[in-house]
Amino acid sequence: MRAVVFAGGISLVIALLGTPLFIRFLTRHQYGQFIRHDGPATHLVKRGTPTMGGVVIILATVLGWLGANLLTGRTPYASSMLVVLLIVGLGFVGFLDDYIKIRQERSLGLKARYKILGQAVVGISFGVLALQFPNQYGDSPASTSISFLRDTALDLAYWGPAIGIILFIVWANFLITAWSNAVNLTDGLDGLATGSALIFFGAYTVIGLWQYNQWCGFTSSTSLCYEVRDPRDLAILAAAIAGACFGFLWWNASPAKIFMGDTGSLALGGAIAGITIMSRTELLGVIIGGLFVIIVASSVIQIGWFKLSGGKRVFKMAPLHHHFELLGWGEVTIVIRFWIIAGLAAAGGVGLFYAEWIAALPAGE
Repeated sequence: MRAVVFAGGISLVIALLGTPLFIRFLTRHQYGQFIRHDGPATHLVKRGTPTMGGVVIILATVLGWLGANLLTGRTPYASSMLVVLLIVGLGFVGFLDDYIKIRQERSLGLKARYKILGQAVVGISFGVLALQFPNQYGDSPASTSISFLRDTALDLAYWGPAIGIILFIVWANFLITAWSNAVNLTDGLDGLATGSALIFFGAYTVIGLWQYNQWCGFTSSTSLCYEVRDPRDLAILAAAIAGACFGFLWWNASPAKIFMGDTGSLALGGAIAGITIMSRTELLGVIIGGLFVIIVASSVIQIGWFKLSGGKRVFKMAPLHHHFELLGWGEVTIVIRFWIIAGLAAAGGVGLFYAEWIAALPAGE
């Protein structure tokens, strides 16, 4: 528990104190956000706001995670190390995208094929390595089984180990891409994505601690225990990410002094995918991250209906938060109400996770 507190506290302080220093650096070099002209007119005043704030989130996360392990005299395990590599790798791809946008003063950064290639290299490397490094109980960081509250009977290795590895890599990359796009789409209002991510990783800190207390290495109750390789490691990392988002939110809340950019959205999306995969709760993450899913769904519905109806729209503008902007809602009002939705989704997901464990208790306990 101490390591979790240290991780969250260290990353929070680093992000809180380090962000203004990074803002000064970006301002001095004129690394400001480019605003699309087809977006809400109210966003034009944000042109020039420093971006690439995801650099601070990543640094604070890594230093918080490392510092917590150092202070408690423990060595990080494979699960958290692989998720950290995923965060840093995707963050680097996002950084290149942001940098090109700033240098060329346009809303498009890396060419699509290069961005996809970069994400694929990072994602495939993660997928291959995640099935390695079994512990003394034979548990690897990830599993070829599709998971909900824990691994289900749907095993991608049903047709053989080789096919299972290939299908798992495809599945992992789908999750990485989907979550990265979800965070990116949500990052359209000051503090919206940062606060929503904070709620998500706070929920996964609780899940990681619960899985650790009910870990199969500790208990003989095989019907209740969790076959997760390194649950405490994941709780420490989730706490570090939550702390980094908390500290960054101080400067990212409306009116934002800095944006996270693709550097942050790709890194946080990768973190969501990585932690859900490693904790064997891939589909539960869809519930806990319900706000992200709703926002992605609004864009899919808008685009799909636009094509099917010959130009008609369901929303005034997608993603969903821009629809409410055009209805006249204030930015802060939208963000707070969406945070409430994110909190309800996270509470519902954690409640479902706990209820499944309670339901599995033998009668009389």
